[in-house]
Amino acid sequence: MTSLLLTGIGSLVTNDPAQGGLLGEIHDAAVVIDGSRFAWVGSRRDAPAADSALDLGGRAVIPGFVDSHSHLVFAGDRAEEFAARMTGQPYSAGGIRTTVVATRGATDDQLTANVARLVTEMRRQGTTTVEIKSGYGLTVADESRALAIAANFTDETTFLGAHVVPAEFADDPAGYVDLVTGAMLEAAAPHARWIDVFVERGAFDEDQARAILLAGKEKGLELRVHANQLGEGPGVRVACELGAAAADHCTHLSDADVDALASTGVVAGLLPAVEFSTRSPYPDARRLIDAGVTVALATDCNPGSGYSSSMPLCIALAVREMRMSPAEALWSATAGGAASLRRTDVGRIAPGARADLAVLDAPSYLHLAYRPGVPLVAHTFVDGRQL
Repeated sequence: MTSLLLTGIGSLVTNDPAQGGLLGEIHDAAVVIDGSRFAWVGSRRDAPAADSALDLGGRAVIPGFVDSHSHLVFAGDRAEEFAARMTGQPYSAGGIRTTVVATRGATDDQLTANVARLVTEMRRQGTTTVEIKSGYGLTVADESRALAIAANFTDETTFLGAHVVPAEFADDPAGYVDLVTGAMLEAAAPHARWIDVFVERGAFDEDQARAILLAGKEKGLELRVHANQLGEGPGVRVACELGAAAADHCTHLSDADVDALASTGVVAGLLPAVEFSTRSPYPDARRLIDAGVTVALATDCNPGSGYSSSMPLCIALAVREMRMSPAEALWSATAGGAASLRRTDVGRIAPGARADLAVLDAPSYLHLAYRPGVPLVAHTFVDGRQL
């Protein structure tokens, strides 16, 4: 292995509590990468020698973004649905079935090419870890192949057979739950780390969600929940009861929901690109943070409710619309995402962590929210390799 010294870092965000403050920021900093890991982090004047060096010219460096919620295995798009929403039609989960039809009809090569395109898009914007769900196949074969395709791009794969009840089971939702917890789970589990369920009116109720999650847990999968997106409901309660890693969306929360998230340590995943795309109320991040809840930001990149792969956009929306400080938003998009995925090796720049980072064409991380829509990521490193 060869080592690389990154120097000329005007501002380095480490997310290392040992460095002080929420972000562990170091000015006039340097970093040594040895193979795929960070070997040394500190002030430029104390930097050790390395096999090679790269001067970043005063740019800011941040941990690579950890996008803990995305739906990338799909075919087609729903641009017309988006246009209808922008002219006043409300969002509902029904459009998922449109994508199911297109995805079932696509070849493996077509689906793989689409995931590759979107992951490349994410990498260019500084995302170095991405969770990818199934959920647009909703048959045994299609859910299994979606996860097998996703596993070519990430270790963070999530079985979401419980996305909606497909049309062929419209009159037999209990039969579909039996399929999800039986043959579909059996075929999907070898390709997945996580199991997820969409707990919502028009999707799955509390009892169905509990049965699906417990079946996944018995197969060794860890738990995630789509919770409280379209209205108050049992999603957060189920997530906290069963010890899920994350409850994502969290748009409509009762005081009891907030207290449960804070007391159990379940991460609240907030997905502001969805609210932007659906003209829905934004989650109240300030309320959650002030209550001691761990918050993650993620894109929820999908063809229906939020077709954005941009974590910088999510940061800008979180600051502008969800009352997060720029520091809180960046932490939630990096360390918060890592917490959502129960990872300690990503989302921070510290010795021993995976050498994932983004170099900003700006002097400070503040520019991510200060200059929304501007492509500020100059370089992305994944596993110590510059992309």
